[in-house]
Amino acid sequence: MFTGLIEDVGRVARVEPGANARRLRIETGLGAESRPGDSIAVNGVCLTAIATDAEGFDVDVAPETLRVTTLGTFDVGRAVNLERPVRADARLGGHFVLGHVDGVGRIASRRDDGACAWLEVAIPASLAPLVISKGSIAIDGISLTVAALGANLVSVQLVPFTLAHTTLGGAQAGDAVNLEGDVLGKYVARLLAAQADLHAIAGSRP
Repeated sequence: MFTGLIEDVGRVARVEPGANARRLRIETGLGAESRPGDSIAVNGVCLTAIATDAEGFDVDVAPETLRVTTLGTFDVGRAVNLERPVRADARLGGHFVLGHVDGVGRIASRRDDGACAWLEVAIPASLAPLVISKGSIAIDGISLTVAALGANLVSVQLVPFTLAHTTLGGAQAGDAVNLEGDVLGKYVARLLAAQADLHAIAGSRP
């Protein structure tokens, strides 16, 4: 479980392609505070550290993760948002983020607003039911508030701290981003779908 509050921006130092998977080496000071087996969110994707040291950590990225996230496009030098799991006794400053990406979106536009910036992100149609105005969404692992909704578009405003301490500071129109909807919305959507199925079954009985 994560909060969407980024602890560090690391850098992809090595990419090792495999038959189906990839191994990534991430440079970050968080490696010194982690152990093999620990979960670490990389641009919003929960991964398992297989090796750690003072300079960073290594992770294996499975074929399914490569298919449904942006991690398959990462090259050496790519900056990445990093967060370790929240402790049970810690303050929850963002929102509940599982590190399970629901889809890949694309930044439709960026507009500066004084020291802040507005991002408009095109989201998959499947994710639209899980997003509400003033609710929460994780974009590349960052907990953000939905300021406005359009037809499969989400608008968020980035404050100066977010711009300075995450990869979204350099985000531009056209960039692909990992998206995760609020887990509460997922349960509500599933419950409503199950209820609709039960009503349909009951209505079809003679």
